[in-house]
Amino acid sequence: MADAAGSRVRWREALLGRVDGASLGIFRIVFGLVMLVEVARYWSHGWIASYYAEPEFFFSYPLFDWVKPLSGQLLAGHFDLLALSAMCIVLGLYTRAAAAVFAVLFWWWFLSDQTHYLNHFYLIALVATLLVFVPTERAFSLDARYRPHRDGACVPVWALWLVRFQIGVPYFFGSLAKLNADWFAGEPMRMWLRGMRDVPLLGPVCTEEWVVASFVWSGLFFDLLVVPALLWKRTRVPAFLASIAFHATNAVIFHIGIFPWLMMAATTVFFEPDWPRRLPFLRRARPAIPPEPPVLDPWRRLGLAALGLWVAFQCLMPLRHFLYPGYVSWTEEGHLYAWHMKLRDKSGTGVFTAREPATGKTWVVDPLDHLTKKQAREMVQHPDMVLQFAHHLSEEHERAGKGPLEVRARILMSVNGRKRQLFLDPDVDLAAQPRSLGRWDWILPLTEPLPGR
Repeated sequence: MADAAGSRVRWREALLGRVDGASLGIFRIVFGLVMLVEVARYWSHGWIASYYAEPEFFFSYPLFDWVKPLSGQLLAGHFDLLALSAMCIVLGLYTRAAAAVFAVLFWWWFLSDQTHYLNHFYLIALVATLLVFVPTERAFSLDARYRPHRDGACVPVWALWLVRFQIGVPYFFGSLAKLNADWFAGEPMRMWLRGMRDVPLLGPVCTEEWVVASFVWSGLFFDLLVVPALLWKRTRVPAFLASIAFHATNAVIFHIGIFPWLMMAATTVFFEPDWPRRLPFLRRARPAIPPEPPVLDPWRRLGLAALGLWVAFQCLMPLRHFLYPGYVSWTEEGHLYAWHMKLRDKSGTGVFTAREPATGKTWVVDPLDHLTKKQAREMVQHPDMVLQFAHHLSEEHERAGKGPLEVRARILMSVNGRKRQLFLDPDVDLAAQPRSLGRWDWILPLTEPLPGR
């Protein structure tokens, strides 16, 4: 017992020790620059208006149905303030306050409409939250220049490892998510590579089975091994080069926006904490590292407890889909926040039928009368969104003074190249089904085999 207690104390003291904050300073700058690029992309492509101003209805996330996009000038101001706070993060000007503003605004943006869920947006929201608490402003910042911290450019060890942990989470859980029959059978990778067959030079090669197999296995092992390889000094440089190649390939093939570039830059936090000071244009005097960590006072104990809760949440949240039966890429139950990246290709069509119980009148509802094309396309793939749409139709009917409405959906869905089959029970009145975090028995089991099986 004494040895165990002593070990816990040593771990706490180690986490409270000090290291050079240079790598976290560079991480802060790159993160802010990437966020500026992303906001600029939304302005330049007109996505702010088309995604958040033009739709009449928005799909909420579980427990966050109270979050809706702002309207009018407030919507424009939302993104302007995002850009301004990102710029302050880059400069290191009132860094913690800027990070807090950015985190709140980005979470609101992220949670405004489930239609646009992206794993990398979830990661950005998490990292933005960490920047409120992690002292990234102690190096290469205006804050450090004009309001130097008593520790100088040093940061606690826990700060560096927390950022490393958060960047490593998508890799590790992304590799676990690939341990499924579809991935090992080459789907949906085979489908996506087949779609490149008309690309000059590369097209004919992409259809070869050995190419499909190389993508399948290299993707799995890269996600599984890249973080340990980055942490080990002997393999760090090869792992970093492999990371550059991996993310550059994803950027070319999948066109997934800023995510590959963000992850390329983020891998630099796995190098030695003082690596930026070895660059000629950033070479400065190294900070003096205190020989002893601070005393474990009550506030630091509370901080370490909060750190443990954050880590536990990040480890447990991606595993919750195991609480639901069925194939998660089909049912979507537990898919959110689980780092299931590039594991499914779904396509489907749906017919929605509404019925007035009082009169028996029945008619077909066209989702495009209520949703944008992107919303309608995404909605049929997600039972939770289908349920929200059914509730919306019924609530609209009641607001018009016409009483409640029954809504049923006949959706034919294909996942990873399978033949289309019924996705949801077409006889269930979805408007009467409660929205919950529990299992939905009106999702039909996947029975169609993969092509060629």
